[in-house]
Amino acid sequence: MDIDKTTLADLSMFNSGEDVSVFGRLDLCSTAHGSEQMKINFSTALKTQEEIVAVQQTLQLIIKKQQQWPAHISNGTVMVVEKFFDSQISAIPAHPSSLEAYTYKLLHGPDFALVTYSAKHCFDFIKGFQLLLELFSAENIPAPLQKVLTAIERIITKDQFKVVEKYKNADELSNAQKLELAHFIRYGYKHNMLDLVVRYAQIDAWYGMARAVQKFELVFPQFVQNDQPVIEAKGLYHLLVQEPVAYDVVLNQKTNFLFLTGANMAGKSTFIKSVGASVFLAHIGMGVPAQQMKLTLFDGMLSNINVVDNISKGESYFYNEVQRIKATITKISDGKKWLILIDELFKGTNVQDAMKCSSTVIEGLLKIKNSLFILSTHLYEIGEELKKHPNIDFKYFETSVINDQLHFPYQLKDGISNDRLGYLILKREGVVEMLEKM
Repeated sequence: MDIDKTTLADLSMFNSGEDVSVFGRLDLCSTAHGSEQMKINFSTALKTQEEIVAVQQTLQLIIKKQQQWPAHISNGTVMVVEKFFDSQISAIPAHPSSLEAYTYKLLHGPDFALVTYSAKHCFDFIKGFQLLLELFSAENIPAPLQKVLTAIERIITKDQFKVVEKYKNADELSNAQKLELAHFIRYGYKHNMLDLVVRYAQIDAWYGMARAVQKFELVFPQFVQNDQPVIEAKGLYHLLVQEPVAYDVVLNQKTNFLFLTGANMAGKSTFIKSVGASVFLAHIGMGVPAQQMKLTLFDGMLSNINVVDNISKGESYFYNEVQRIKATITKISDGKKWLILIDELFKGTNVQDAMKCSSTVIEGLLKIKNSLFILSTHLYEIGEELKKHPNIDFKYFETSVINDQLHFPYQLKDGISNDRLGYLILKREGVVEMLEKM
C-alpha cells in the first residue's frame, strides 16, 4: 500500500509533540531496538496479501507461544552486549586456567568485573536464542519468522556456545569459563553478535505487536479477492478513544462514496480516522480494533484532514487544500484501488465558495469507481443535489440539546444532518456572556 507521511500524521500513527499515537499505544516491545523496528513496520505497509497473511500468522504463533517466551533477552542485556565491544579493557586470555583467571582478576580487577558482567549478559543473550529455536522447533513456521530463525541458528551454532547449552544460567560458570566465552565473543564474534541484535529487534517487534493484539483484543482482518475495493467492518472503533463507540462500515462497488455530515464534535473526524487507521493496520499484518473486518488489498491511501497553511512560502490554507486535492486526483487516476479520506473539505474559504468547490470535487470523484471515498462536511446543503448518484451513501452523526446541554451519542445513522450548534457551543462556554459584559 502506498501511503505518505501526511496521511500517517493525519491518522495519528506516530507521536507529534505530546500527542498520543496509535504506535505509542500498541508498542509493547521489550527492547528499544524492538520498538525502533516496530516503528519501521508501522511506517511501511506491505504490498501483497501473501506478505500480510504471513505476518498475521507470525503474530498468531507468537501469541500461542507467549506463555513460554524466554525472558533471558532484556533491553539491558542488549545494551550490555553492544557496549561490551566499545569498552577499553586489558586483553582477555583465550583459554585461561583457574590460576590464569585468578591472576587476571588480581591484576586487572575493574576489567575482570566488567568482562565477567558482560559475559553473563552474553550468555543470557545466546541462551535466549537457543530457547527461541527450541520453542519453535516443532511448529510450522511462517516465512518471515522462519527466515529470521534460520539466520539465528546459523550464527549461534558454534562449539564455543555449547557451554551455554550445558548450563541453565551464567552463575554456574567458573571465572575461567566466563573469560573464555568473553574472549571468543569480543575478538572473534563481534559482527555476528551485532547481527543477532538486529535479528532480535525484528523478533521483538513482532512480539510487541502480538502482545498488543492480545492486550487490546484486536482481531485479524480477512482479505478477500475482488476486482473492486471493499471494506466491511462490524464494531469498528478508534484505539485512542477512552470509551469508544463502535461503528459498522460497508463500502463497496455499489456504494463506494460515503457522504458524512454532523455538527462539530459529533464524531466525524474520529470515524474517518478509525477507518483509515484500521485499514492501515490491516496492511502491516496487525490486528484491528473491531469485532470483525473484511477488505480487499488496497494499492494506496490518501487523506485530506489536517491541512495547514505555509507562511514561509506564502501559501494559504485554501491553496494547500486545493493542492492536496489535486495531488489526490492525480494519484487515483491510475485505475488502482485507493482509499481516500477527506475531512471538512475547503474549510479555508467562504461558505458559498466552499459549497461550489465541494460539489465540483465530489461530482468528479463519484465518477471514479475503482476507489473508496469517505468525505465529511458541514455543508449539508450540497447533499440534496448529490442524491441522484446511485453510488453515494449518506450517513450522519446525531446530536441533541437537553436543557441547553449538548449530547453526542456518536451513533452513525442514515441520512443527512442539518445541525447547527456553533452558537450554542459559544454560549455554553460563556463566550457570549463575556462579550455582553464588555
